[in-house]
Amino acid sequence: MSERAAPFHCPYCGDEDLRPSELETPRGQGAAWECAACNRAFRLKFLGLLASGLQAAHHDGAHTDGLHGEDSDS
Repeated sequence: MSERAAPFHCPYCGDEDLRPSELETPRGQGAAWECAACNRAFRLKFLGLLASGLQAAHHDGAHTDGLHGEDSDS
């Protein structure tokens, strides 16, 4: 498995013209990428896996909005 995760789109402008940054990135700091379209640089970093208990809650089959546990159907 590679240390770098390759993004498909710039998180700022959505363009696909991305290149890995040539600046040295310390291990564990995330991979740096540069967008040629908007001239921005950003990093990608894996933070970890979510616990299964943090998934969207469903009560009695009713869909909730996930913010306050209120039914979105009402």
